[in-house]
Amino acid sequence: MTRQHAHTASGLRPWLGLAVILGPVLLVSMDGSILFLAMPQISRALSPTADQALWILDVYGFAVGSLLVVFGSIGDRYGRLRLLMIGATVFGLGSAGAAFAPNPELLIVCRALTGVAGATLLPSALAVLSELFPDARRRAQAIGVFAAAFAAGFAIGPIVGGALLGRFWWGSVFLISLPVIAVFLLFAPVLLREVRATGTGRVDPLSVAASAGGLLLTIYGIKHLAADGMSALPIATMVLGVTMLTFFALRQRHLEIPLIDFSLFRDRVFTIAIITGLLPLAAWSATAYLTAIHLQSVLNLSVLHAALLALPGAAVLTVACVVTPTVVDRIGKRAALIICHFSIAAGLLLLLPTTATGGIGWYVASTAIAGVGYGISFSVVADTAVGAVPAERAGSAGAIAETSNEIGNALGIAVLGSLAALLFRLQGPDLAPTLDETLQLRSLAPAAAQNARTAFVTGLHVVAVVTSLLHAALGTAALHWLTGSTSDEPGSGATRTGP
Repeated sequence: MTRQHAHTASGLRPWLGLAVILGPVLLVSMDGSILFLAMPQISRALSPTADQALWILDVYGFAVGSLLVVFGSIGDRYGRLRLLMIGATVFGLGSAGAAFAPNPELLIVCRALTGVAGATLLPSALAVLSELFPDARRRAQAIGVFAAAFAAGFAIGPIVGGALLGRFWWGSVFLISLPVIAVFLLFAPVLLREVRATGTGRVDPLSVAASAGGLLLTIYGIKHLAADGMSALPIATMVLGVTMLTFFALRQRHLEIPLIDFSLFRDRVFTIAIITGLLPLAAWSATAYLTAIHLQSVLNLSVLHAALLALPGAAVLTVACVVTPTVVDRIGKRAALIICHFSIAAGLLLLLPTTATGGIGWYVASTAIAGVGYGISFSVVADTAVGAVPAERAGSAGAIAETSNEIGNALGIAVLGSLAALLFRLQGPDLAPTLDETLQLRSLAPAAAQNARTAFVTGLHVVAVVTSLLHAALGTAALHWLTGSTSDEPGSGATRTGP
């Protein structure tokens, strides 16, 4: 009886450990989207400029994305559980600071701090999960649950935010992190073990500075070009950022232990999967942000009503993410990636019938159909990355996968959001930089208000078409490029155990 009890306890421990890990995973992904519905209230309370509003939304994603690979390598070298504990603590502190920020500047700083903390959590959580489940099949199941939680966090972020905003002030969307962090800090030391890579080395500071600085400078230049038009400063900033990113990529080829192992991209399935981690998140975050404004500021729906309309798409996305490992085992990764991109492309086009006076049904249908592809993208990316490398490099490989997700999320708002802002500036009444600011102007003529709403919808439509075409192109690439790939065969399993 004692031996059987011990066996049962040892079999239960990995799943309890997974449950504990999922808390921070949900928080990190939710924080990437929870402000979509909160921005109108934040704009009224703190009066940020158009540029500050974009930074409030996407500085978190840029902080996470630019540092994920760095902290993945640090966790491999110095201990993943230790990094998880430190990151969770800092995440809680940053969330509390954001909730009570008295001005846009402090809110941006606190969002950046939680982004830095989030970058410590994701790759280490995925690596600790790999240690909890040494069996390949159970590990694939656990990664599927992990990916589903990550996807669900992005999907339910606006819904949770909407529910809170219906009863509390805007800062409440940050305070929900605190009890989850407290539970994690209490149980993680009991259920999780410290894990380090067998071979260690120091983190290259030049690579850290080049990757983080290059990304931020490039996006800063793009955003200012869209908001202010052509000028020397944003162009120079963007060129400097691209130069730093090029330097970073070239330097990795000469490091014994690079921050990103670019040799992994020789695998065609891996390459398509990582791109699949970036592009769908860019499309999802941009359209989720823009449609949230469309529902509230154009169609004048309440924040709770807008949140409820997002439920069908969130449910489809989460279910698709959970069942994807089983489906991939039957039809292969190639077929799954093709379905992923063409379903997203079709779903995005369903946003085109939306207008300045209606289109709610089209919005719900769009999120449901595209949700199938979004769910596949989350699951395939996480499993492919971890299965492509030895266990001791799981943190770094997981970081590549999560980096593609987070960079995609941030790029969607920064680049595609800037495209929508540019179109609004060119076609709108040119009275204020954003729709919300325009509608809040005193003595705004009804014709000007209608012009502003129509210009915003035009921007939403252009973003939908651009992202749909990109997904159709990537689906076509998967159709042709992955033909005959050995790792794509049905029944080969969703996880590989070697390089």
